[in-house]
Amino acid sequence: MPESDSDDPGADLAPSARRPRLRIGVGAAVVLFLGSLAGAALLSAWSGGGGTVEAPADGPAPATESSVVLEEPVLLVHVAGAVRRPGLVQLAQGARVVDAIAAAGGLAEDAAADAVNLARPVADGEQLVVPVVGEAADAAPPGVSGDGRVRLSTADQATLETLPGIGPALAQRIIDWRAANGGFSDVEQLREVAGIGEVTLGRLRELVVP
Repeated sequence: MPESDSDDPGADLAPSARRPRLRIGVGAAVVLFLGSLAGAALLSAWSGGGGTVEAPADGPAPATESSVVLEEPVLLVHVAGAVRRPGLVQLAQGARVVDAIAAAGGLAEDAAADAVNLARPVADGEQLVVPVVGEAADAAPPGVSGDGRVRLSTADQATLETLPGIGPALAQRIIDWRAANGGFSDVEQLREVAGIGEVTLGRLRELVVP
C-alpha cells in the first residue's frame, strides 16, 4: 500500500471511522458550555446575596410615601377706611389689627391711628375700619366703640350681624336678652343668650364690649 502524504493521523481512517471522533468532540463542547452556564449562575447567586440588590451607601434614599402638607388656617379680614390698599386680606391665626393694616399697605397719611386698637386680635370675617383724622368720632356708627368693637348694650341688629357667627336670629336674641336684663355688664353674659356657646363666644370676646 502506498504511504499517505497527509500529516493528519486520521487521514488514513475511513470517513465512517472519523465520525465517532467528531461526535465525541461536539458532545464535549456542549457539556463544557452547559457547565460554564451553570457555574456562572451559581457564582451570580452567591455574589448577589441570594438575589437581593443593595443600593450603594451614597446613593439616593429609598422612595417613601409623600407626606401630606396641610395648609395653615387663615383669617379673611376686610380692611377699610384710611389705609393704602383697602380690601380683603388674608392673615395667619392669631393676627392682630396691626397685621391687618400692614397687609392692607399700612395707614394712609390722614389715618387716625390713635382711634384704632392696633394690639387687638382680629377674627375671621371681620370688617376693620380705620377712621380719618378729625372724623374719628363720626366714623364709628352707633353701637361701635372708638376702637371698632361692637357695644352689646347699644348696637342695633344690623351692627350685631356684622359679627362672625351672628345672623339675624342670634342678633335679635341678643337684643331681647339685653332688653330683659337691662343691658350687658360683661361680655361673658353672652353665654346666657340662647344659641351662643363657647365656640361662638370665643370668636366674639375680642370684638365686642359690654
